Amino acid sequence: MQHGEGPTEKCGVVGVALADRDAARPLYYSLYALQHRGQDSAGIVTHDGFQQHSHVEMGLVGDAFGPDDLDDLNGSAGIGHVRYPTAGSVNTSCAQPFSVSFKSGALGLAHNGNLVNTDELRDELESLGHAFTSDGDTEVIAHDLARNLLDSDLIRAVKRTMGRMHGSYALTVMHDDTVLGVRDPRGNRPLCLGELEDGYVLASESAAIDTLDGTLVRDVQPGELIVLEADGSGYDSYQLFEEETAAHCFFEHVYFARPDSVIDDRLVYEARRNLGRALWEESGIETDAVMPVPDSGRAFASGYADAAQEAGAGTEFAEGLMKNRYVGRTFIMPTQNERERAVRLKLNPIKSTVEGRSVTLIDDSIVRGTTSTQLVDLLRDAGATEVHLRIGAPPIVAPCYMGIDMATREELIAAGQSTEDIRDSIGADSLSYLSIDAVAGAIGQSRADLCLGCVTGEYPFDIEGEETDRELERPTVGERELADD
Repeated sequence: MQHGEGPTEKCGVVGVALADRDAARPLYYSLYALQHRGQDSAGIVTHDGFQQHSHVEMGLVGDAFGPDDLDDLNGSAGIGHVRYPTAGSVNTSCAQPFSVSFKSGALGLAHNGNLVNTDELRDELESLGHAFTSDGDTEVIAHDLARNLLDSDLIRAVKRTMGRMHGSYALTVMHDDTVLGVRDPRGNRPLCLGELEDGYVLASESAAIDTLDGTLVRDVQPGELIVLEADGSGYDSYQLFEEETAAHCFFEHVYFARPDSVIDDRLVYEARRNLGRALWEESGIETDAVMPVPDSGRAFASGYADAAQEAGAGTEFAEGLMKNRYVGRTFIMPTQNERERAVRLKLNPIKSTVEGRSVTLIDDSIVRGTTSTQLVDLLRDAGATEVHLRIGAPPIVAPCYMGIDMATREELIAAGQSTEDIRDSIGADSLSYLSIDAVAGAIGQSRADLCLGCVTGEYPFDIEGEETDRELERPTVGERELADD
């Protein structure tokens, strides 16, 4: 995705239903468009009207599929998945889509998010005789849905399963040759609907729809079920749950999503430029140059520089760090020493831009602080007279339970440390973060509709050992259990 300091996020999902051509290649291209959301494994499940076909492998999309693999995935409807693991083992047993055959047909399921009551649901299902092959939450969802499909129609079965799931999820589901899209009642993880010339597509991000030369129709609403017609001729919508407030993940706009994607009606690139402008308004400092940490800081730095120039400051936008795109993502390096070395392998200063100048460095977030320290050192070694660090998100003070690998409290540099302590530790001349209110304003959402657990320590779901944002009266699983009406 971007550089090594930021958090990682679990998965991208896609589903298509087409009129008269195989779905495998459109799914394959879509997974390429969503590759930034997961590099651990990739998979596609299709259905040809008679039987289900599946191919799931570890690695990047280009490594997981060969031409023969795509040729074997027959059928005009299918779902796909790319995965970065945040729950469950790093092996093929947790790679997706997860497939299961049962009395009422074939089921495939791809999941982006994280349930916080997985153990509770798995224990209950095991007591009913279900056997599990993985420790991930996706298989739990699949088993629960399969069980409900035995004695309910499709819509009611999905609603029952949604009523029992506690946490974040955006799903693409395949029941025989019917493709579904489901978004959790708080809309924590993104999911959108697009129209193609000969069908419809569901995807984590609109960039995947663009790749297929499609048109974004809209976001799937929180608590909504979309059912695509098997022949690609249309779709049906069912609003299964409605909540007073959402819990959209603000980090989609700050870090995860591609800048060219539209998430919850907001172009990510413009949101990031707005975040950069807000950074200048809250904590701008006049320096010779403002430069991004590539690639995620670029739109922030652009907005910051524009706001600075409009205010009459002599700060110019400049590229001061060159990225080596052939080095692996540093946050998957298993040891601290390897992460530090990987930063220097990945980013190299452009000395003519930096030498003898004061610089403001713009980044999206600070998690452990390792990368920020290394970058400040790099710029000083290249001759920068001052290095000021501006961060386009609030301090990350708590872990995430919604599907983001955000590190533990012990690893988070902002947990228990003041901004001045962090500045001193990193070695910057100054350090400022963006406020929560500025983030909400820049992405066009109210604070009440955002999940801010990682920056407040208060979560939109009941999590053992953690605080819940009680004034919003977030529901528990039991309160959402459905009557059989």
